[in-house]
Amino acid sequence: MSSARNTMQHLFSCFDSMYAALGESAPMLHNDAFLIRTYEMARVCGEVTLTFRDYLGDVADERILALDEVLLEAVEGDESGAMLLFALATLIGPRVLVSLRDAREVAGLDDSAMEVLSAASQVLVREILLIGEVAKAQAPTEDGRWQEIARGLRVTLEEAGNVESFGISR
Repeated sequence: MSSARNTMQHLFSCFDSMYAALGESAPMLHNDAFLIRTYEMARVCGEVTLTFRDYLGDVADERILALDEVLLEAVEGDESGAMLLFALATLIGPRVLVSLRDAREVAGLDDSAMEVLSAASQVLVREILLIGEVAKAQAPTEDGRWQEIARGLRVTLEEAGNVESFGISR
């Protein structure tokens, strides 16, 4: 299997993990604005996942454990959905964007792969901005425990080796 294919499969897994975790988490959320944004982001991540699947053909569904763990911990820590969207906008999304950027340096990617990577990047940036818009309209969370959980999510990613990205060779 080529390095280019492995790269695309890994990025497929990143979006597939987000899609699955968001879809599983949304029904547990209590804040309607955060619930709707989570469902909408799950749908969009699902569309990106399908784009990767169309490009790759037959691909195994392998979730990215650290990504999955952080999103599920975020819901357990705050059922309003604020923590989940915080994690997506500030922890998960930027790391996936770095992975998408790094993927462009992999030898052997064709023009179709570059189009998939560009589209995925644009979708993710748009979704991060939409999370910010939803968050602005909500009351701020001023809870010391919330801050501890948020720091814990970052530590979980860093301890899993995902300091800046989710890598492209895992």
